[in-house]
Amino acid sequence: MPLLRFLFATSPGKKLLNGATGLLLVGFVIVHLLGNFTFLIGPRAFNGYAHFLETLVHGWFLVAAEIALLATFLGHAAAGTIVWLDGRRARSTGYARAGDAGGPSRKTLASRTMIWTGLALALFIVLHVRMFRFGPAYVIETGGAIEGAEVARIRDLYGLVVQAFRSPVTTWAYVVVMALLGFHLRHGFWSAFQSLGLTNARIIPGLWAAALAVALVLAAGFLFLPLYIHYAIDPALARVALPGGGA
Repeated sequence: MPLLRFLFATSPGKKLLNGATGLLLVGFVIVHLLGNFTFLIGPRAFNGYAHFLETLVHGWFLVAAEIALLATFLGHAAAGTIVWLDGRRARSTGYARAGDAGGPSRKTLASRTMIWTGLALALFIVLHVRMFRFGPAYVIETGGAIEGAEVARIRDLYGLVVQAFRSPVTTWAYVVVMALLGFHLRHGFWSAFQSLGLTNARIIPGLWAAALAVALVLAAGFLFLPLYIHYAIDPALARVALPGGGA
């Protein structure tokens, strides 16, 4: 497979794969955050949004999206790890002094810890999907108020989220991981353009500033939600269908 050989066996290919998949994942993170903010509207909006995604194209849209997202994530993780290992092998000794090498390097704490923040985010994603995508199937019934109306059973994701963030350990673990996400994006966003060959000396300062803005906005958005849910939402007022019990 010439394409796979190019992407995983050549330096330009690995950087191209890492940059392209990184930008795709940034796009997903933005869309995911916007969807999460429907939580602020209330249970009906948040559960309705989740139900819409789960039933779009008879459920096949979500399956296809998850497969594409998994492939993108695995490609990004593999390319990033290989690039990091290549860099380690390319130098037999560590740097005498950590710092910006000048020019387009922009070496920072965020750039030096990309592999570690990436590994932390990978572990987080596994736990996050397990908790919310495959977590307890709380359900609520909608419709049926009018005689003959169809009763639909939809997943009470709102209730599940409220239950999860009742725990201060879960809440603050999310806060820490979202701070790491900001660190990862701080370097990853602008360097993705560099990996794709879309930078020059004139636009690098702008990309550098844009990366900081993207990292701050997305990290702040994801930091806000668990804290808001933990400290501002009264669990007694949330509609939660507990396993084995009623709503």
